[in-house]
Amino acid sequence: MENIPGYIPLLFAGTTVFTIYLFYRATYRSKKVLAVITGWLLLQAVIGLSGFYKVTNTRPPHFLFLTFPPVLFILFLFITRKGRQWLDSLNIKTLTLLHIVRIPVEIVLFLLCTYKAIPLLMTFEGRNFDIISGLSAPLIYLLCFSKNKTRVIALLAWNLVCLGLLVNIVTIAVLSAPLPFQQLSFDQPNTAILYFPYIWLPGFVVPVVLLSHLAAIRQLLYKRTPIPDHA
Repeated sequence: MENIPGYIPLLFAGTTVFTIYLFYRATYRSKKVLAVITGWLLLQAVIGLSGFYKVTNTRPPHFLFLTFPPVLFILFLFITRKGRQWLDSLNIKTLTLLHIVRIPVEIVLFLLCTYKAIPLLMTFEGRNFDIISGLSAPLIYLLCFSKNKTRVIALLAWNLVCLGLLVNIVTIAVLSAPLPFQQLSFDQPNTAILYFPYIWLPGFVVPVVLLSHLAAIRQLLYKRTPIPDHA
């Protein structure tokens, strides 16, 4: 992706670091979690820079080695007792604020589109409305967490709606990628996610956003302990 100006990958790398920081705070600054995240991102950086994910004509696609492990990990958390306990220990306030990262992500996607690295329908000028989640996150935080009370119904509804927006853009992105199952955007496919550092989007940022929604929804539906007072 030689034609992409240097500030775009730097902006995305900064967005990734911001995501790490917010999720690290949501875990009450767990050094184990930070170590796992750092190790995973470094591993994917090495693999991505090797050109492994640029190979798209294999079965299964190499891309699955990037996206499948985070999905399996999330599934593991929900089907094991210790995993569910860990999900319930996350700070729901910080999980809500974490969705702010979706604003710079959408900006990066728009910039990549101008250099024909992703299709227009993956941006807020197309069929991607995910920026609404990022813009509304601080407002929801202020409205739903006040005077040590949590507006459970409103927060639950927001998480469900924004989860739907996430599923929408992920579906578009996958079907637009130059993979054996591509269905959209053949004239301008989603090639950016096959290159470093943008591999961190499907390999880390999106899974963390997904996990934040699912953990928050679980807490709101099932958790009996009080919502933490601090973010």
